[in-house]
Order: sequence, then structure tokens, then C-alpha cells
Amino acid sequence: MQDFRKLAVWRKAHELTLAVYKTTATFPRDELYGVTSQLRRAAMSIPANLAEGRCRRSDRDFRRFVIIALGSASEVEYFLLLSRDLGYIEEAQYQQYANQVEEIKKMLSSLSDRLSGT
Repeated sequence: MQDFRKLAVWRKAHELTLAVYKTTATFPRDELYGVTSQLRRAAMSIPANLAEGRCRRSDRDFRRFVIIALGSASEVEYFLLLSRDLGYIEEAQYQQYANQVEEIKKMLSSLSDRLSGT
């Protein structure tokens, strides 16, 4: 069984998730079941899918979870944009998060390619 915590992309996604939780704690209370919940769920889905996929028996199975994590990263990207446009986060913070998500997406894409043998 492989340790998901050894994956650099998992560590970066976990850091992003922790940051998203801190940031969304300042969002308006009436967004608790809206943007706050959706952003948190999408963010935590990235490292969670990597953790679940890492224990699969084949690269093909693991790759499927990596692709799901990639989709979740795109969701995070959108919810961060929405949060910025609603005025919940400042532009500088948005840019920082957007850069993190972009790096995670590149790492996930690269991992997916390696797992598929391309």
C-alpha cells in the first residue's frame, strides 16, 4: 500500500484546503450553505481523491481518481473566481490561490500522464 502523504501534489492540495478553510471562515454567514460549503468541498475533494486513489491496486484505478481530483481543482478555480467577484476575497489573495490551483492542476495532469504511460 502506498502512502498518499508522500505525493507532492497531495501536500500542495492539502495546504490549499487548509487555506481555503481559513479564508472561508470570514465569508458572510448567509453563504454557509452556498459558496463557503461548495468551495470547501471542492478543495477537500482534491487531496481526498488522491488519498483514496493511491491505495488502489492499479495505475489505471489511481488515474481515475487523479482525473476526478483535476475536476475538483477546476471547481475550486471557479469558486475562487466567484468569491472574488462577490467581494469575499481581495484580488491579491485571489491571485495567490489561483496560482496555487494552477500549479496543482499541472501536477495532476502530469501525474495522470505518467499513470497512463504517455
